[in-house]
Amino acid sequence: MRKDALAGVTTAAVVIPQSMAYATIAGLPVQVGLYTALVPLLAYALVGTSRALSVTTTSTIAALTGAAVATVPPDQAMAAATTLAMLAGLLLVAAGVLKLGFLADFISHPVLAGFKAGTGLLIAVGQLGKVLGIEQTGDSFFEKLRSAIQNLGEISWPTAGLAAATIAGLYALKRTQIPGALVAVGAGIAVGALGLLDVALTGAVPSGLPTPVAPDLDLIGPLLPAAAGIALMSFVESIAAGRAIAHKGEREPIADRELLALGAANLAGGLFRSLPAGGGLSQTAVNDGAETKRAGLVTAGVTVLTLLFLTSVFADLPQATLGALVLVSAIGLIQIEPLRQIGEIHRRGVLCGLVTLLGVLTLGVLQGVLIGVLASMLLVFHALNHPQIDQLDDGTIRIHGPLYFANVQRVKRHVLELDPEPRLDMSAVTGVDVTAALVLVDFAPRMHGLNERTWRVLRHVSPDLPR
Repeated sequence: MRKDALAGVTTAAVVIPQSMAYATIAGLPVQVGLYTALVPLLAYALVGTSRALSVTTTSTIAALTGAAVATVPPDQAMAAATTLAMLAGLLLVAAGVLKLGFLADFISHPVLAGFKAGTGLLIAVGQLGKVLGIEQTGDSFFEKLRSAIQNLGEISWPTAGLAAATIAGLYALKRTQIPGALVAVGAGIAVGALGLLDVALTGAVPSGLPTPVAPDLDLIGPLLPAAAGIALMSFVESIAAGRAIAHKGEREPIADRELLALGAANLAGGLFRSLPAGGGLSQTAVNDGAETKRAGLVTAGVTVLTLLFLTSVFADLPQATLGALVLVSAIGLIQIEPLRQIGEIHRRGVLCGLVTLLGVLTLGVLQGVLIGVLASMLLVFHALNHPQIDQLDDGTIRIHGPLYFANVQRVKRHVLELDPEPRLDMSAVTGVDVTAALVLVDFAPRMHGLNERTWRVLRHVSPDLPR
């Protein structure tokens, strides 16, 4: 329990200021972030399978939520966020019941790298107004960037100076064991309370625990596509974080059980005014010292104390401090090195990542992910439709991979170009469907190396085929 208590308190020092900052990414009041650091964490601690996964929210989920919330009138923003969380929870539970954990594999590493870099740029540009003290308008990346550039002459230098100092402090403390986010928030509150700088403050933050709220049924249809994207990203990020911190010999998170656990966390969170939730790698890494899931209960307990007794302190928190916290988190997502490494291994893979990045910047977060997934699938189909074909030293032609209705005509043309009367080595063919068998029937007598399944299919269309 001592290790769990220490890990839980340390994680709370990171999660509480971080979740408040992420609420601003979604365009919601900071207390919504505190609710998200409480309810989903409690729900996951009861039913999750990962020892240390910290399920609150992440910058990418907050960005997805913000994109969805921006589509409804401002007075419906809170209702939209809670409805999104409940919808995402229902979709995750349904996926868990149907054992659809394998769907996470459709988000390839290039897509995830491009998505994170694009989301980081989108979030970072969206914070320029707060850290520079200027007015910023627009919804897309380029609109926000143009607005910030046009208003550079109106920079509030006290705001910019405080943000710059906060950013510098956060990077300096990254090399230590000191929770930089907590120090930044404390220093910002001191500046605001003492009136040392003329900067915009957060204002009153309601105290008390969150009360139940029902979803807005009229928003279910419009928000369902966004909820599906949030559910998928919540699962992908959570599984990645859970696997990353699993110790040697420790069982990794069970995908289908995690779907149910994350679904429960989002359903409970939505019921109690939270953002959609997921496991983030940064807070999970801090919580890695936990022995059991009791550490999550400790983190939730510290959040309860904060909601009950400390919310009045946050009224003096400068907006520039929150903007700096978000900006540093967003910059951490903008990593070009993973894309460079992918390019060294597979050039088409890095193209897929760049397409995702551009999709996020030009069309939006969810649309960018969908474009990336579509691009990945197209690359898979292209690879399947262009199987490797080698002509060996003895003139035999060896075909690699499956032969099916969509690639067999291409394979036949290529083979005949190499040799009008080919001898085919089928030892590397992993499967043949009926269409392919009908097309290849003329070659059947000159085939060898057939596996049992391929031989049976060909035998149906060419009964005289020798074994």
